[in-house]
Amino acid sequence: MKKSFALTLATSLIISACFDNKTPQPGTSIDSQQSIISQESLNQFADSVDVKYQLVTNIPTEQCDENRGDGNCFVVEMSFTAKQDFYGKGWAIYFSQINPVQSVDSDIFTIEHVNGDLHKITATDKFTGFKAGQKYSMQYRVDFWSLSETDALPNYIVHAPELDAQVIKSTQTVINPETGLEKYPFVENYTSVEKQFNRTATEQTKWATAELLFERNAAKEMATKNIKEQLIPTPKSIKVSSGTIDLSKGISIEFNADKAPLNSALQRLETLGIKQSKNGVNVSLAIEKSNNVLGSYQLVSGDTGIAISANDISGLYYGLQSIAALVAVDDLSIPFVHIDDEPHYQFRGMMVDVARNFHSKQFVLDLLDQMAAYKLNKLHLHLGDDEGWRLEIDGLPELTDISSKRCFDLSEQTCLLPQLGAGVDSSSSVNGYYSKQDYIDILKYASERHIQVIPSLDMPGHSRSSIVAMKARYKRLMAAGDEQGAKQYLLHDENDTTVYSSVQYYNDNTINGCMESSYDFIGKVMDEVKSLHEQAGQPLSRYHIGADETAGAWVESPICKAFIANNDAGVTKPEQVGSYFIERVAKILTERGIETAGWNDGMMHTNPENMPDVVQANSWGLTYWQGHQAAHKLANQNWEIVVSSPDATYFDFPYEADPKEHGYYWASRHSNTEKLFQFMPDNLPVHAEFWLDREDKPYQTDDSLVIGDKGEISSAPMKVGKKFVGIQGQLWSENTRNDDLAEYKIFPRLFALAERAWHLPNWSVPYPYKGKKYSQETSNFTDEKRQQRDQNWAEFANVITNKELNKLDRANIFYRIPTVGGKIIDGKLYINSTLPGLALEYKTAESKWTSWTQPVTVTTDVLVRARSKDLTRAGRELEVKFVAIK
Repeated sequence: MKKSFALTLATSLIISACFDNKTPQPGTSIDSQQSIISQESLNQFADSVDVKYQLVTNIPTEQCDENRGDGNCFVVEMSFTAKQDFYGKGWAIYFSQINPVQSVDSDIFTIEHVNGDLHKITATDKFTGFKAGQKYSMQYRVDFWSLSETDALPNYIVHAPELDAQVIKSTQTVINPETGLEKYPFVENYTSVEKQFNRTATEQTKWATAELLFERNAAKEMATKNIKEQLIPTPKSIKVSSGTIDLSKGISIEFNADKAPLNSALQRLETLGIKQSKNGVNVSLAIEKSNNVLGSYQLVSGDTGIAISANDISGLYYGLQSIAALVAVDDLSIPFVHIDDEPHYQFRGMMVDVARNFHSKQFVLDLLDQMAAYKLNKLHLHLGDDEGWRLEIDGLPELTDISSKRCFDLSEQTCLLPQLGAGVDSSSSVNGYYSKQDYIDILKYASERHIQVIPSLDMPGHSRSSIVAMKARYKRLMAAGDEQGAKQYLLHDENDTTVYSSVQYYNDNTINGCMESSYDFIGKVMDEVKSLHEQAGQPLSRYHIGADETAGAWVESPICKAFIANNDAGVTKPEQVGSYFIERVAKILTERGIETAGWNDGMMHTNPENMPDVVQANSWGLTYWQGHQAAHKLANQNWEIVVSSPDATYFDFPYEADPKEHGYYWASRHSNTEKLFQFMPDNLPVHAEFWLDREDKPYQTDDSLVIGDKGEISSAPMKVGKKFVGIQGQLWSENTRNDDLAEYKIFPRLFALAERAWHLPNWSVPYPYKGKKYSQETSNFTDEKRQQRDQNWAEFANVITNKELNKLDRANIFYRIPTVGGKIIDGKLYINSTLPGLALEYKTAESKWTSWTQPVTVTTDVLVRARSKDLTRAGRELEVKFVAIK
């Protein structure tokens, strides 16, 4: 595989320890003997100690802190078994635990929260050292619950003062050579439904076993059309007549204007085997304005060739991509068709977080290729967050010299803290940044594919990487005697004693919104980013500021207290600083000719009168927590709403409900391709009629007009005529540590994203523009619509498997191979897949993998799996239990 297929990921647990592998000598005390420390003994311990992580239970007890984790907590048992004696005092273990540790049951170990996900284990006075072969264990409680084996971030590190930190080998991840997926050898399997799979006692989610998947897949099996007549995304109108055109000998383009804006579409056709040739099929292109919809086109194929006419050059581009979508890699012919097409949304976006864990330039270029192939046109590139800054900025070298990498440096003078399992190696693939030229190359590549890049460097919260960098800059310039320069871009008040915790448990990640130097920094960064866009020929017309999660900062900042006491902005309390900050940053952008975008939660607290005329808000409210209300409110104040509902569009969530599935799950236990295909972004509340909440329980939504106690409108339907401008998929990368895993999470879900962004299906429920309530007792989504939807999904899945996956293989995209259904009926094994047409396999404990094409007799438990279309990779296996026939 092209991307870090054998990657070992670095460390989240740091053992700052003083160890020696010698037993006490006669005549010396243990204490004096333990002071002997060497790099060799430290290395030996790191290489040999066996660490195990076991989830004991999610069931809360009276020992849970009722003031934390909503009164819930889970219990972990962690153990260490050394192969050699190691004695020492003063050691500490730092490790990444996503949620904070509440309390510890141990006489020999204690745990302290450091910052973010980083925790510190130390020994009590009762601990005298590790004796070879002896297991040392502790149990501890953590906020909320753990539902995935990937919650246990890998790569523990051992360190002793004055010595080099070392990764503990047993905690590193390994790559399964057949699936290409990470394995966590130090994590014990989650096996108990009650204690390890369920979030709470009321959880209704079913484990995605082979048997459950089999029944689900069988219920969706339907006859489908010939895939030659179908393409992704589905056009607005397509009429197929008898006859086909063979494109295997190439195409001859007839266009009386510059073909350069079409070159990347022509290149894609060439990668599929359709080259440009004077003797090829004639393809005539013309710009003929017929409506006001950007990107619309008409494609007609027949005896005389192919004719594409469009409103604009992007429409011609999408028409060529439709030719590529009609062909299959093993059949370069297309039917005679008449396509009239236009996008449902003008904003068809994909966001990728490269800040938490870095993703390579090549990954971004490959993603842009696939976005263009399926007519997506906005790349939201999340370049800065707490855990990393990924863009070179002229004049601010610390942003990338320090904050583009995480390693073991608790002083953070050379790198950020090793959050998220980053380890000790500052050159590992989770670290890195785009040079100015890299970014210009990405912008040019995007422009050639008719994609706008919307950069984001999150602020004022989620800004720890920039804050740490500017602290280091301050220290450097102060040492050089340049006090004025040192304070120029400072982002924190060194006398601020505010105690707060962000959603990710940082206590120092929020830019101080009361300091002029904060706005000078933002202006500087904006000028440099704008310059890069100008050099690339893609002007910076929109910037995403983030604008979320300020978590109660600034309260005890002397600078803020002085500002609040004397300002002309109407700020009278710390809670207002966040909206003041966003309004002022929006003004900074407006002065530079840049439109403002941000997440809805922070943006909606601003005064609309203080915001620019054009504002984009990404609405990420959960459908089952009345998320439509914020989206409607902001749409009613004439903001551009991009639907980003987590329970449908967050690609970092698991595809299926299984502890071995990768990803976070705070909004959804399972968010597969079909669920996104079902999404109706125009009508958010209607999903209550057929979707479930995060515990798979029914819910209700209320889109009625609600008047508050003081006569204010607390929620209301969208006003007649208001519409959302688009939809965006999101890949957050907290535990997505390599490029392959990023692609695994994006594909094949990106196909469904493109479908919902481009095509409005006939089974969708129009938004009614009047107050309504929805639940599984209402029936706006009729049985007829449900049947149409399921039929469309069956056809869509068939096209994915038998046309598009081959193209992903050819592009070397590491897409997810689905876990398959399996069931033993009357002693015979049956297998099916949500993506029909994949090669299926089975094996017993004693046998090798065998191809499955029809029911076979089995007499024991079996494993089942699917393979990629090119047969080079296998999907994750599931077990099918054998039950003897009575």
